[in-house]
Amino acid sequence: MTSKELAQAFTQLCKDGKFEEAGKRFWSDDIVSREPMEGEMAMIKGRAGVEKKGEWWYANHDVHKVDVVGPYVHGDQFVVRFTMDMTPKGGKRMSVDEVGLYTVKDGKIVEERFFFNG
Repeated sequence: MTSKELAQAFTQLCKDGKFEEAGKRFWSDDIVSREPMEGEMAMIKGRAGVEKKGEWWYANHDVHKVDVVGPYVHGDQFVVRFTMDMTPKGGKRMSVDEVGLYTVKDGKIVEERFFFNG
């Protein structure tokens, strides 16, 4: 599978709301996930850690809607844009505009790096 084919399949799963399936199918066991923040969630290494981050996210946010645009492919990298309507548990409803930059090696995503607007 080429990087472009992987990007298209990964993004389609996300468009279909199958975010966990996308990760399980395409993340490398050694994936690195980077968030634009400080603290323990800023960089997570390994599939198990990234899966736990996802579990934490869904346990702490009510996601009302996600729009997924992309992928935009360049060599072994691709970008996907996520626009989310969500409410943090105990917080106020908000809109989040986020871009994920994914790096592919040997048919798996080895790094995901997220960028937020503002």
